[in-house]
Amino acid sequence: MKKFKAMVALLLCASMLAACSNGGNSSSSSSQGADDASGEKPVLVVSNFALADDRIKDTVIKPFEEKYNCTVVYEGGTNGERLTKLKNDPNTDVDVIYLAQQYAQQGVDAGLFEEIDYSRIPNAEYLLEKADFLKESKQGPAVTMNRLGIIYNPEKAGEITSFADIWKEEYRDQVAIPDISTTFGPAMVTVASNYAGVDYATDGGEAAFKALEELKPNIVKTYSKSSDLKNMFSSGEISVALAAEFAYNTMGDSNTNLVFIDPTEGAYLNFNTVNIVKNSDQKDLAYEFINYVLSEENQLDAALNVPESAVNTQVEIPEEAAKKLTTVETANQSNIVDFSVVNPLLENWVDMWNKTLNQ
Repeated sequence: MKKFKAMVALLLCASMLAACSNGGNSSSSSSQGADDASGEKPVLVVSNFALADDRIKDTVIKPFEEKYNCTVVYEGGTNGERLTKLKNDPNTDVDVIYLAQQYAQQGVDAGLFEEIDYSRIPNAEYLLEKADFLKESKQGPAVTMNRLGIIYNPEKAGEITSFADIWKEEYRDQVAIPDISTTFGPAMVTVASNYAGVDYATDGGEAAFKALEELKPNIVKTYSKSSDLKNMFSSGEISVALAAEFAYNTMGDSNTNLVFIDPTEGAYLNFNTVNIVKNSDQKDLAYEFINYVLSEENQLDAALNVPESAVNTQVEIPEEAAKKLTTVETANQSNIVDFSVVNPLLENWVDMWNKTLNQ
């Protein structure tokens, strides 16, 4: 888009010079150049997760393009890839970027994003209260959410009700936990911190890693892909995993004996957020896009067809579909990881994790 604008500027300059050579009668040529420029559809570049590309293009992007007479360029990739690309390219064409909380906070701390004026997003009025902290800090709003709970096989593991249960000796060589590099890796450290009874904000996570050292005999694997869990449960390699509800939804027919629970301590939420890049030249259209994806219609469609959990409290999810999602009611009973505190500790946590669990 920025390249397009530069070309328009060059064309206008050329038009004006040509007009001057014709005795100063510039109005006709200049006006024609402006008309050509204004006739071009605005372009909005959206950076998003690769998940469900086709669905998003059909149900979000195409209708938005028609409604606002624009072109949306869609770029997919992982959180890390897309954030790194944005950090390394100050002249990026990206206008709007979806990121998980941890990565969005990194972008905020690096000054990459516009402070959000929520008065320009009418549908933000209906966001669940649990995500209000994003509004209060003028960050981009939550657009979907998921949560870390426990998947287990009651036939092999008996009854599990809390995160603390996985430390029991009876679960030796039976547990899988998310790796520190994953979306819920920092939440796993938080779980250990709570088990130890020490807030990581006060000791930098030292007690949490002592608790993880204690848990080590029970751990079969620290997984990087939730898809790994399906085969591990099927083969009997594990009977318990700390994992997200979307991982549970992929377990398949071979794992019908598994259950997913929200522990007594409460699950841990991750909000996927959407931010406006600070140097975007399409901020007005970016605000319209954010408001559009937060609409009741789009939130319901995402819940039923991706599935992704709705953050708009006006959305009514059918009971059967809600079983696979994080509902507003469940979210309100869950915990939030404060990445403004965690991110400065994360480099040290990765080092401590590798020394504790990967050696």
